[in-house]
Amino acid sequence: MKYINLSILALLLLAIQACTIDDQADPNGPSINSVLNNASRAELNLLVAGTESAMRVGWDGYVTATGSIARELYLFDADPRNTEDLLGKEGTALDANTFYLTGPYNTRYRVVKNCNLLLGALDNTSSVSEAEKDGYRAFANTIKGLMMFQVLNMLNDNGIRVDVADPKNLGPFVTKAEAFTAIRGILDEGYAQLNGADFAFSLSEGFAGFDSPTTFGEFNRALAAKVALYAGDNAAALTHLNNSFFDLNGDLKTGPKHVFSTSSGDILNPVYKAPGQSGDQIIVHNDYIADAEAGDARLQKFGLRLNPTSQDGLNGTHETRLYGSNVSPIDIIRNEELILIYAEASARTDKVNDALTALNRIRLEHNLNPLQGTPTSAALLDDVLFQRRYSFWSEGQYMFDLRRFGRLNDTFLPIDRPGDIIHTQFPIPLTEGQ
Repeated sequence: MKYINLSILALLLLAIQACTIDDQADPNGPSINSVLNNASRAELNLLVAGTESAMRVGWDGYVTATGSIARELYLFDADPRNTEDLLGKEGTALDANTFYLTGPYNTRYRVVKNCNLLLGALDNTSSVSEAEKDGYRAFANTIKGLMMFQVLNMLNDNGIRVDVADPKNLGPFVTKAEAFTAIRGILDEGYAQLNGADFAFSLSEGFAGFDSPTTFGEFNRALAAKVALYAGDNAAALTHLNNSFFDLNGDLKTGPKHVFSTSSGDILNPVYKAPGQSGDQIIVHNDYIADAEAGDARLQKFGLRLNPTSQDGLNGTHETRLYGSNVSPIDIIRNEELILIYAEASARTDKVNDALTALNRIRLEHNLNPLQGTPTSAALLDDVLFQRRYSFWSEGQYMFDLRRFGRLNDTFLPIDRPGDIIHTQFPIPLTEGQ
């Protein structure tokens, strides 16, 4: 299935900053009134397609902003804020009203708004069966939980808005702990709704193998495991893995993906950069080359430039080769991450042998020697972080991993220029009026 033409999303995904959506008509898509008053199956399916498509928008900003803070990468382009603000040049604070925050923030909440619109439509339609309604609801709640989780990762202790169903009466910002509780509840609700549900909609080819109530439930539980781990609930993370697509001996690449194409109206992979280009390039932080273990196959993600490049007092010899083309898919979550969640949760609960087995599965896959003996839980956690560092380079994870491990600081990370500082979270956007 092709992604819905992004122009159709003008109705559903307006570029608004306070989680509102206007009541307009669109000749190619459903109007708000028609969706909320006995929506047809076609209109509901359009909402699903639009929601999945919109998840991809803004992902490049999420990756490069968080990756810069974590000293994974530099984005060398025409905007100086990528090397000034994000790297804390001369103590520069993050701006609460600029693209590297508002872009990812607004696009995540636009998807949440779309999910809420779908949920509202289901309460007022007779065009689909109750089992089919539960299928739509499960999809909406799963994606809604994922989007809120991504926003919470950015804002951290600043908290997030969870209650945004009524755009004219937005709920307050809640604490980080309250947000985790709410997000986990949303994912659990989505999972429960899959019991006895039918899918009356199709997803893109990126969800091949995860496009039935049963297999989509495995995706939901994979997300639940990740959220539980980030919330510090290691036991729940391990439990959720049992109901996910976690496979210690399976293909590391298995999992749902965002897909792209050159078709009219679709978008290209926004994180892809053509090899050798200058002026708009993702540059690998030099420490990634220096710190790598000999023979690590993941070094293939980094391409040696013909000539080193520099900008704003920063330099690098390698550039991204993470994606092979401008239509390469982007993983949403994959089995490799589930194995590392298993390793981390096991190490944190003193299941040393389980953690060791999982880590060696990852190490051997990437051409590294296995860990020997019986390492301590602390040593295993060090290796978990190291493996995550290289497995998920430029995938919007390492900043949050460092923070969870208490290492998002200048003791652990390099200061590339005198006066640079390490940011630990993004501010609440200025438009939120907090």
